[in-house]
Amino acid sequence: MSYQVLARKWRPRNFSTLVGQEHVVRALTHALSEQRLHHAYLFTGTRGVGKTTIARILAKSLNCEAGITATPCGTCSACQEIDNGRFVDLLEVDAATNTRVDEMRQLLENAVYAPTRGRFKVYVIDEVHMLSNSAFNAMLKTLEEPPEHVKFILATTDPQKIPVTVLSRCLQFNLKQMPALAITKHLGHILQAEGIPFDVPALTLVARSASGSMRDALSLLDQAIAHGAGRVEEAQVRSMLGTVDQDYLFGILEALQAGDASALLQVAADLGVRSLSFSSALQELGSLLTRLQVAQCVPAAIDDDDPDKIRLLSLATAFSPEFVQLAYQIVNIGRNELSTGPDEHAGFVMTLLRLYTFRPSTVADVLVAVTPKSRPLINTRPPIAEGAEGAVQNILAKPVQASVRQLPSEDADWHQIVASLPLSGLARELAQNCELRKLGEAECLLRLPPSQAHLQMKPGPDKLQQALSEYFGRTLKVRFELAQNESDTPAETVGRQRQERQDSAVASIARDTFIRDAIESLDASVVESSIKPIA
Repeated sequence: MSYQVLARKWRPRNFSTLVGQEHVVRALTHALSEQRLHHAYLFTGTRGVGKTTIARILAKSLNCEAGITATPCGTCSACQEIDNGRFVDLLEVDAATNTRVDEMRQLLENAVYAPTRGRFKVYVIDEVHMLSNSAFNAMLKTLEEPPEHVKFILATTDPQKIPVTVLSRCLQFNLKQMPALAITKHLGHILQAEGIPFDVPALTLVARSASGSMRDALSLLDQAIAHGAGRVEEAQVRSMLGTVDQDYLFGILEALQAGDASALLQVAADLGVRSLSFSSALQELGSLLTRLQVAQCVPAAIDDDDPDKIRLLSLATAFSPEFVQLAYQIVNIGRNELSTGPDEHAGFVMTLLRLYTFRPSTVADVLVAVTPKSRPLINTRPPIAEGAEGAVQNILAKPVQASVRQLPSEDADWHQIVASLPLSGLARELAQNCELRKLGEAECLLRLPPSQAHLQMKPGPDKLQQALSEYFGRTLKVRFELAQNESDTPAETVGRQRQERQDSAVASIARDTFIRDAIESLDASVVESSIKPIA
């Protein structure tokens, strides 16, 4: 007997064995049980999610010799003939090869005749969006008022190409992509029934590569069985798919956590030696960062059966949610830049080093937190030549004695304080647009112009208050008053200095003899907006 591929052998024969489309099964089951039957159904969804399979099960439910039922017997002649593709009253049409109006008219002319064997004559039109406009128009009347014995089941991967006149005449069911976990469990069930040894991580790889398609997953499983000589093992599946081992990806995040740049470079080298796709590696890293953010925001959403759960939850506490968002953006941008770099390896290395540069606890962050400009260390800081990591370790290992000055507000240089605070984003914008009004033992009063009142949105004020408390070595409560400033804020000072540099650059261009000669001889003009200061 010839071999039957898994996708055909394990095609669901009834609603109870269908995987991943519970919402559709529930609606159809209720309709069949209550005999509330529509004359036209439309199933939409990507490839391999069960559109044609559901259509055949529905055809069996309508024509089973036991009666209209949500649980067809599967043993009567009608059920068996439908399963074997030999039922005369089930007409499956591929619209991709029968697009013309003449073919549709010929098909519909036979609809007026009563079914030969079954209770209903069922028309299953696959990829219905491929029909021509004339063919759609030809079927409209029949689709709206078909004979009592006719049922239409339409299937498509692109419902947007179907005319609204057709959509309005159908009950529409949107089939969703299969979750990777559901695919993994189903593949395990099949291999157990087939008596084929397997590794669960190998099935997870197959499920992820299937991109939500059960048919693709079963085809890949057939390939994996052949590749592994009757076994489905993780190493062989990785080799077959050319996928990146999750250990490499977790290794990247763990190296970031440890601040180990050499480990990141080693990951890049190992991927290069194995000739794995750097683009796929960044894509998989983006997926891992997504799972990591989910673990941070909704830990309960991580399934107990997920083999990476412990590592995910561990990393979830090691990184801030803000950094995970930043890392996700860096990875996606890095993937898009691979084609424009010197080569893919260089682009991948630069992406990893970009992650390293912006990791949560950089050397600069530690030095700023420990030694603000207004609080010089009594102990001498080791020279940078000794190595950044060694410097930080030496600083943290030695007792730090800082002279904390209790400054009255008139002596405090707000510009210098802001420049020393380890702030970013909204919190830094808030600090730069404030004016220091009063600095006391337990309170700091800042003035903010009404036009900048929106900067008080959380978490900016909280981060600024925490940074100031750490800077002065005591707990400070920060209050804001809305009023026009009496002196320049750090932001205004920076803006004025930037404008002065711009004016100086424009004046320098105007004084340049070569520029003046070019203007006079060529009747040219200088576009001032193109002039940028070089420092």
